[in-house]
Amino acid sequence: MSDTIKTSNLSPEFREEIFEQPGTEKITLCFNCTGCSSGCPMAEQEPEFNIRKFLRMANLGMKNELLNSPYLWYCTTCYKCQERCPQGVPNVDALLKIRTIAVHNGIMLPAHKKVGQMVINSGHAVPINDDTKEKRKKLGLDEVPPTVHRFPDALNEVKKLLHIAGFDIIIAKKEEKK
Repeated sequence: MSDTIKTSNLSPEFREEIFEQPGTEKITLCFNCTGCSSGCPMAEQEPEFNIRKFLRMANLGMKNELLNSPYLWYCTTCYKCQERCPQGVPNVDALLKIRTIAVHNGIMLPAHKKVGQMVINSGHAVPINDDTKEKRKKLGLDEVPPTVHRFPDALNEVKKLLHIAGFDIIIAKKEEKK
């Protein structure tokens, strides 16, 4: 993030869209104590990931910079940051709302898009394989779970639901350019 912020890059509407998620307006209470980022396991692994920075960007309405950051997807949702916040800022909840906005704008990592396409095509994010079937048998479970794997005709129903929810259109969108 550059030291100079151009006001033309700020979007009050984006900020308000984030605040539609109950409690996320509390990001305005952050006073940069660093409790969230100092306890973050992802920040230890990836210095570019900084939940505090993302919330500041959200509070300023820095839509394009924030939605197009690949680090937005690094949060593992462990909620450690949220538990440590003395102001009760719902860090993870706000980040999840920002991710939702990104997805609705067709912005997601290629790996996430691929998983979405697998759900549309097979009804599962992780299709079953022979190894999984064997493990299920060893656990005393049916080899095939009672999902579209066992009821392939239900896949059309899954596809209808995904279409009604607009998921198929979101997955089909091209990633926006910065």
